[in-house]
This record gives sequence, C-alpha cells and structure tokens, in this order.
Amino acid sequence: MIKSISDTAVLQNGLKMPWLGLGVYKAEEGQEVIEAIKHAVAAGYRSIDTASFYKNEEGVGEAVKQVDVPREELFITTKVWNTEQGYEETLRSFKESLKKLDMDYADLFLVHWPVSGKYKETWKALETLYKEGKTKAIGVCNFKIHHLEDLMKDCEIKPMVNQVEYHPRLTQKELLAFCKDHQIQLEAWRPLLKGEIFDEPILMALAEKHNKTVAQVILRWDLQNGVITIPKSVNENRIKENADIFDFELSMEDMEQIDSLNKDLRNGPDPDEF
Repeated sequence: MIKSISDTAVLQNGLKMPWLGLGVYKAEEGQEVIEAIKHAVAAGYRSIDTASFYKNEEGVGEAVKQVDVPREELFITTKVWNTEQGYEETLRSFKESLKKLDMDYADLFLVHWPVSGKYKETWKALETLYKEGKTKAIGVCNFKIHHLEDLMKDCEIKPMVNQVEYHPRLTQKELLAFCKDHQIQLEAWRPLLKGEIFDEPILMALAEKHNKTVAQVILRWDLQNGVITIPKSVNENRIKENADIFDFELSMEDMEQIDSLNKDLRNGPDPDEF
C-alpha cells in the first residue's frame, strides 16, 4: 500500500518516480507557476510535470532554484511538442527545454502526442538523449495500445512511462493492463476531470464514508490502480488537499464502484484524431 507522499513507483530501468506530482498545465509563466511549485514542495511534493507547450519551463526552473530542496531530490518532467517532432527537431527542442529550465538534465522526457509519421524518429532522439545521460527516463503521452505496439516493433529502449487522460469516466482498463504487462508505468493527466464529476453520487458517498473530498477519493483510486497521478492546481489549499491521500484506503468494493462510472468518455482529444 502507498502510505506516504515520498513513496515512489520504480520504472523499468530502476529509477524511482513519485506516485504523486504537480501538473502545471495552464499555470502562468512567472509568479503563478513559481508560487504553485513552492506550495507543492512545502506540502511534500517532489515531482513537477511541465512541457514545452505549457510555456512555463522558465518559471519551473526558477521555482526549483528558490525551494529549499536540492535539485537531485526533485523529479522534473518535460515534453516535446508536436510541431517540434522528428529526430533533429526533438534534439533541438530538448536542448531548448533544458536551457529554459536552466538544468543539466531532465528526470523524464516524454513525446507529447503520437504524431503520425513522426513519432518513431522522435523516439530515436529520446533514445539518444537517454543514452547520453541527458534525461534519466524516457516515455510517451497519449499513446494507445496500437501506437505502443508500433513503436516497440523496432525501438531499442521501451517507453518507461505512458501519460494519458485517465479518470473515473475513462478507466482505460485494457491500456492499463497492456502497460503493466510491458513494464510501462501509466500516469494520469486530468485525473479530476476538471471537477466535472464532483457531484457524482457514488463518489460523494465514498467521500463521506472515508471523511475525504471527492478529489481525494479519485486520486486514491489512481494510486491503488498503480497509476501515477499529477493533479494540477495553483491554489495552495487545493495543492495541500490533493496530497492528503495517504492516510486511508479504498476497499475492493469501493474501487469497483468507481470503475463502474466508466463511459469511455474523453474530455481531451482522441490521440487517433488529434
């Protein structure tokens, strides 16, 4: 059982990655993202998830300098955007991301979306960066099973992480099982569905049962399914609340009730159509 915010998942290469992280999508560059990260680190978070597309890598780098936790104790993820994909383009994009972050390395570098005809060359660039020690782990985002199968047909290094939309309306059971079988760690973006399911009666009843919020119940469900979760917020109280999920456990019946809410409903784009 995951009992602490300092608990980690172990990736296929042995790297430890925190189960809970802070997503900073739409956090404004500058003071907003800096303050959000400061609040998160003070609350015990050690993992920060950004991307070149988020346009706040400089703020993330500045926040890392300002917190009283050494860089090597933090886990920083960034991603290559669709318009920057391809072998040379990805190497350039990563170099630019590191420059903005003002860091010597990333902990995790991800392909943001499976751009048709491009993602294999992009992946070769990630393999190069990994072999050169410029990133400690590499992975993908928004890859369905067929994308993963296609990539793994001729890659040297398997993806270590697959970050996808994952919440009680989109439980992705087949993808989760596939990733577990292939030692690919699944990670959830938009785990709280922007609050759109907070009035769901089953979730409200479970929250009351455990004396927790609906958000806390959902995040606990993520962890108990073996899924890393990165809820995003810039609100100090919400950031703290999202981290208060390590002192209770959902029963098998609770878990099944949440699973029953699945409608295969995407809030974000379908990776096959994006």
